[in-house]
Amino acid sequence: MTEVLSQDEIDQLLTAINAGDTEPEDFRPAADSRKIKIYDFKRPDKFSKEQIRTVSIMHETFARLTTTSLSAQLRSMVHVHVASVDQLTYEEFIRSIPTPTTLAIINMDPLKGNAILEIDPAITFSIIDRLFGGIGEGTKSQHELTDIEQSVMEGIIVRILGNMREAWTTVIDLRPRLGQIDTNPQFAQIVPPTEMVVLVTLETKVGDVEGMMNFCIPYLTIEPIVGKLSAQFWYSSVRRNATTENLNVLKDKLATVDVNVTAEIGKINVPVRDVLSLQVGDVIRLYNTRIGDPYSLNIGSRKKFLCRPGIIGKKIAVQITQKIDELGQEEFEELVSEGDEL
Repeated sequence: MTEVLSQDEIDQLLTAINAGDTEPEDFRPAADSRKIKIYDFKRPDKFSKEQIRTVSIMHETFARLTTTSLSAQLRSMVHVHVASVDQLTYEEFIRSIPTPTTLAIINMDPLKGNAILEIDPAITFSIIDRLFGGIGEGTKSQHELTDIEQSVMEGIIVRILGNMREAWTTVIDLRPRLGQIDTNPQFAQIVPPTEMVVLVTLETKVGDVEGMMNFCIPYLTIEPIVGKLSAQFWYSSVRRNATTENLNVLKDKLATVDVNVTAEIGKINVPVRDVLSLQVGDVIRLYNTRIGDPYSLNIGSRKKFLCRPGIIGKKIAVQITQKIDELGQEEFEELVSEGDEL
C-alpha cells in the first residue's frame, strides 16, 4: 500500500526542491519489479511442467516398445521416438491433423472417457503396403481406408495399445481398448472443443517413409491420476517395480541351480599317517555319533535337516524327519553331542 505523507513532510520536500538541494528526478516512482505472468483464461494450462515431463518419460518407453514390436511384425526398420509433449485445446488438435487420416478412438479403462491415437496417412499406407507384401511405400493419393485396410490397421493398433499398457504400468493398470476407427477428424468429438488435452507427438519412420503419430489425452480423462504424474511418484514406482521384477528373475534363476545335498553321519579328526595306513575292513569310530542318532542333511555347507538312512529299491536314500531351524542350533548340538565322550 502507498504511504501517505503528512503536511509537514510535503512542506519539507517542496522547500528542498525550491532551494535546489534535491532534483525532482530523485522523486520519480520506483519501477515495478514484480514478475507478471501472462494467463489466457480461454486457454488455461492444466498440466504443470513436471507432469508434462513425466508423460514424456512414460511415452519414451512406449516409443521403444512400439519400435521393437512394429519392426518384428513388419520385418522392416521402424523407428519411433517422442518429438514433443504439449498441452492445447481439443479444437487446436483437430485442426492440426489432415483429412482423411487414421483416427483410433481409445477407451482408457479404468479411466473415464476416451483418447485418440492419430496415425499419419503416409505411415498408415506404408504399414498396409508392407503387410500386403510390398516394400512399404506410402501412397500419394489420399483416400479413406477400405474395409480390408481398416481391418489390417485394427490389428496394428491393438498391438500398439499393448505397448501403451506396459508403458503406463508405473502409474496405473491401464487397459486401453480400441473402440472404432474414423477418418474424418470432425466426427471424433470426444470432448468439447475448448477442453484442454495433452498431446504426445511421436515421430515415426517405416523404412524410408516418415510421418507422425499423435496420442491425444483429454484432461477430463487423465484428471483422476494427475497427482501420480510427478517425478517423485514415477521414479519410486519404477524402483519398486524394478525391485519386484528383479526378485522374480532371481527366484526363477535360482530355482534351476544345482546344489550339493550331503547326508553327514558324523565326523572325526584323523592324522594323515592314520589315513595313509587305512586298509580294507578297518573300522573308524566316530566320536560324535552313536547308533540310532539321526544324520545331518547338509544343503551345500549348511545343516538344514535331520534324516534317517534307508533304501528305495536298490538305491541308498535318506528320509527327512525334521528341519534343524525348527529345533534351534543349540538343541541340535545337544542332540548330536551325546557320543562326544565315546
